[in-house]
Order: sequence, then C-alpha cells, then structure tokens
Amino acid sequence: MSENQYFKFTLELLLIPLFAVLSIWTVFWIELKAGINLNEYGVFPRDLSGLRGVLFSPLIHSSVDHLYHNTIPLAILSLALFYFYRPKAWKVLFWGWMLSGLLTWVIGRESYHIGASGIIYVLASFIFFKGIFQKHFRLVALSLTVVFIYGSMLWYIFPIEEGVSWEGHLSGFLTGLLLARWLRFEVPVPKKYNWEEEHYNEDEDEFLQHFDEDGNFIENTKKEEENPPRIQYEYKRSKED
Repeated sequence: MSENQYFKFTLELLLIPLFAVLSIWTVFWIELKAGINLNEYGVFPRDLSGLRGVLFSPLIHSSVDHLYHNTIPLAILSLALFYFYRPKAWKVLFWGWMLSGLLTWVIGRESYHIGASGIIYVLASFIFFKGIFQKHFRLVALSLTVVFIYGSMLWYIFPIEEGVSWEGHLSGFLTGLLLARWLRFEVPVPKKYNWEEEHYNEDEDEFLQHFDEDGNFIENTKKEEENPPRIQYEYKRSKED
C-alpha cells in the first residue's frame, strides 16, 4: 500500500464513524432547536406510511440518554466494520439498514420504532458471525472481542424491558447473521514458512545445510580450518637491552 493509499484509507476509516455519530446528533439537535418531534418518521409496522421509517428511523432518538447509549457502540462497530471488512463494508451498511428496517416493519408492535440500535445489532451480529464463518484467527479474535464488550446486548432481542424495541434489535441481529452468511469475500491468507509445510524435509532446507549436527556454522568452520587464526605478539625492548 502506497503512502497516498494509506492516507486515504486512514481518512476514510476515521471519517465514516465520525459522520455516523454526527448524523444522529445533528438530527436530535435540529429537533431541539426547532421544537419538533420526528418520532412519526420512525418505523410503524404494517402501515404504508410507516415504511418511510426504514430510511429515517436510525437517525431519530427519543432522548439524550437514548442517543448517548447508541453513540459509542455505533462508532466502535462501524470503525471495526470498515477496518476489517472494507471490501464489503458499504454493502453491509446498506443492506443492513434496509433489511433490518423492513423486518421491523413486518414483525414489530403497532408503535413507532426509532433509534440506531437496529443498525448496531446488524454490525455486532455481522462481525461476530462473519469471523466465526471465515475461521480466520484475526477475525475470530475480533468476534470474541465483540462478545466480550457487547455480549449483554443479546438479552435485548427478547421482550424483557418495556418501551424498548426488541423487534428492532431482533431484526438487526437476524439481518447481521444473514449478511454474514450471504456476503462472501477473500481474507488474507497467512504466510506459511517452509517448516510449516506437511512435506517439509530438513535435509533439503538450504538454510539448515549451513549447520552441522552440533549446530556449528559449517562455512565458518571450513574457513577456520583452511586459514587458522594467527596470533601476533607485540612487545617493547627494555632499556637494559
């Protein structure tokens, strides 16, 4: 990767989570400043006008507390998505946004479902299951990290707390699982050294041929035998001589 490509990658990596967080905070600030309530632009299940919530609901939040609890996971998980799954990150984000919203519209209660938590569940679910499916040690480690940090989120795909859109959480979780299974791409293949190969033979290893059975470097030994080290003594004559 050239210096210019690295700079572009780093810039994109930082700007996307920042833009996501600024978007939800800006919409909330507009609501406060204009004295309006945009909840009616959330997902309202099985109502044609409620379909607009598929597009707008992740940007709308009911309170500062609601907004705050979605900000940090959204920033961290979107950063992880674009760092580890950059080739498919935009597809995950687009389809995750659309499908989780549509599924919420199908299975949700007759109420307005708002907030970025559906997208957060998409990201957490996708990152976890994709790492497991790919069986790549770095991605599996990332999956375990997500479980360690956000494992408690799993409980909220069930109706355990009144006023929380568990349907939106469940929709995001199932959408992330579906995308992890559906979207395929190559992951970097770890480099294998000669000694890791199944048919590795030490006698054919060019590097090991430079050493004898005792571990001595053969070329140096030969040179010492052909040209034994010479010792030179320097001395001064005494005044008496």
